[in-house]
Amino acid sequence: MHLPMKKVLFILLGSAALAGSVAGLRAQAQLTEFDEKFKAFDQNSDGIISGDEMNGASYLPRLDLNKDGKLTREEALEAVQKTRKLTGNQPTGAGEEPTEGLFKRLDKNGDGKLSAEELPNKKWFNTLDADKDGVVTLEEAANAIASLRKRGSTGSSAAESATKPAAEDPSFKEAPQWLKGSEHGVGRMVAGLALKSLKGDEIKLSSVAGKNGLVIALFSASCPISGKLAPEIARLEKDLKEQGVAMLLVNAPPGQKAEDVAKFIADHKLVSPVASDADGALSQQLAATTTTEVFLLDAARTLVYRGALNDQYGLGYSKDMPQHHYLRDAVAAMLFGEPTEIVATSAPGCALDLPTQKAVATTSVNYHRDIARILQSNCVECHRKGGVGPFALDSYEAVIEHAGMIRKQVERGAMPPWFAAPLEGLTHSPWSNDRSLSDRDRADLLAWLGSDRAKGDVADAPKPRVFPSEWSIGKPDAIIAAAKPISIKAEGTMPYQHVTVTTDFPEDRWVRGYEILPAARQVVHHVIVSVHEKGSKVRGGGDEGSQGYWAAYVPGNTKQVYPEGFARKLPAGATVSFQIHYTPNGKAVEDTMRMGLLFSKAPPKYVIHTTALPNARLSIPPGAADHVEVAQRKLPTDVNVMAWMAHMHVRGKAFKFEVTLPGGKTETLLDIPKYDFNWQLRYDYAMPHFLPRGSTVKITAVFDNSTGNPANPDPTKTVRWGQQTFDEMMIGYMEHYTPLNPEVASGE
Repeated sequence: MHLPMKKVLFILLGSAALAGSVAGLRAQAQLTEFDEKFKAFDQNSDGIISGDEMNGASYLPRLDLNKDGKLTREEALEAVQKTRKLTGNQPTGAGEEPTEGLFKRLDKNGDGKLSAEELPNKKWFNTLDADKDGVVTLEEAANAIASLRKRGSTGSSAAESATKPAAEDPSFKEAPQWLKGSEHGVGRMVAGLALKSLKGDEIKLSSVAGKNGLVIALFSASCPISGKLAPEIARLEKDLKEQGVAMLLVNAPPGQKAEDVAKFIADHKLVSPVASDADGALSQQLAATTTTEVFLLDAARTLVYRGALNDQYGLGYSKDMPQHHYLRDAVAAMLFGEPTEIVATSAPGCALDLPTQKAVATTSVNYHRDIARILQSNCVECHRKGGVGPFALDSYEAVIEHAGMIRKQVERGAMPPWFAAPLEGLTHSPWSNDRSLSDRDRADLLAWLGSDRAKGDVADAPKPRVFPSEWSIGKPDAIIAAAKPISIKAEGTMPYQHVTVTTDFPEDRWVRGYEILPAARQVVHHVIVSVHEKGSKVRGGGDEGSQGYWAAYVPGNTKQVYPEGFARKLPAGATVSFQIHYTPNGKAVEDTMRMGLLFSKAPPKYVIHTTALPNARLSIPPGAADHVEVAQRKLPTDVNVMAWMAHMHVRGKAFKFEVTLPGGKTETLLDIPKYDFNWQLRYDYAMPHFLPRGSTVKITAVFDNSTGNPANPDPTKTVRWGQQTFDEMMIGYMEHYTPLNPEVASGE
């Protein structure tokens, strides 16, 4: 009987995954046991076993490799590894060690259960703890490992997942993907290149390597994911040093200013040597792809692991804690002489633009005449100094520095941020704020990025755009500000924050425009502003925003100035509440929220409202990849719609607004096939869209609660309505207007 080649490969890959998983678990247990024994002999806790401490066991003198009468942790670990190799006491094959034996080795207190302290690797603990009661029994461990063996024999493996090209990626979220190590240089020697420090001094890999190995960590001072990972890099510097493994920080992008790099290092208190790879020599040798990749080399400069540091942050998502500590696990296995469980992953970050990746084409497009204008029209509002974008794109040098990331985000449609699908039957976009690139602009930009990137004649350059230093709506007539700043932590996620401000306006005010201005825009994800009548109860819980909103903020959509004759009402003595979602970016900061208001001099002709159509009865099953929820409402009056906005949390996958008119005709109003939680965009009509009385507005949302969603906090949970991002929401917002004086309006 001959199995198909694909089936044979799946069986082999499944077996390899099983072997790696059990071996990695065993390596972690053995390293923990080793450290406990070493600390027990090291009675004065000075990190060295010496003097009377050497009499603690007869075998200790044999571990003293240099015979100096002292025994360090690194020396003892090296001696143990050599002894195992000489005696042939190597790890057994996949799953051959009895589960009961491995369980007893991990069960330090002998109570028949494994606690999180006895099994500190969160991923393995969660895998074994089937009933999620906080402890692992022998039965649970045996069932889990048996399941792994079964999956290994049938060929079901995470290794089956392939990394898709950016242009084919169906989601804007990107998490680390397992890769085949031998196809990405794992197991090969890394040549000893000489790099340059920030001061221009020579740095050789051999000179900075530690006794037991070296971690090369790529970074970019302007990449937001590099910033988020920096606190973990700082912790690793200390932990690896204690294990005899050094770290070299390598600034990967070409042309990044030395002062920007130095500020990044100082801000995050990093202490490892810093090198520049401006010519891309090291990145090309390592076949690096992003600014967040790490490379683990053993003492002989063999590449042991490459890929992501961990899976806490990726493109389009953040988690409170990592579930996979890829680098830490690889270091632990390497130091104990065990095979590494996962030897290679992709590393979500800012894409590098290496010479080997450029397919030079011929184009007449040049920077000064063409590209600068495309970027000014579509990108520079956010990507400029002081803007909400993570880096500037207002100069030729800045564009070259970030060329790889520009190409990736444009190819897959993630930038500029615009997610509305074209509507059937319309030849032109109905949206006044449509941010999508035109076909011509997209083709010219990608053609130029794929060419020799000609500058052109500077005389053809456009005039630089000038942006206000503070309020882009002009000087506000009034400013509503929080009484005190909010502290934003450096890492993980934060629950929604609530700020209330009671106004002292003695009479109603009509607001013709507003702008929301955080002090620390780089960490503000979105803001929902509600207005509460004087004396009414202010709700700051999970229902805030479910009845509509008064104002909203998202990056790139921070203000609204209404047409002449339109305004929102701010009642006398009202309380204004801000619901704020912060996203930590690697550095602890403080933020003070402000909102500037422009007042109408006279009452408006039309009053603007935002009405919510929520579905609070959500019940999203565990593991469901395409769970559909629906809600609908019949309009009791004629409505002139000005804008739509969809709101879901991190499991949100798609959202659609439809209407069934009184005659029975159904029309799609807005289709968002790839919803992105990071961009809570409004979709503003160029001309108001009329919906007659009796029309039924229907919203349909698709949720992804599966393990395939990298932003999913817990795919084992039934998810219901709730305020925080680990809960879910489903709200369709409709902005519309009504006449201030209906009698006068009806007589026109």
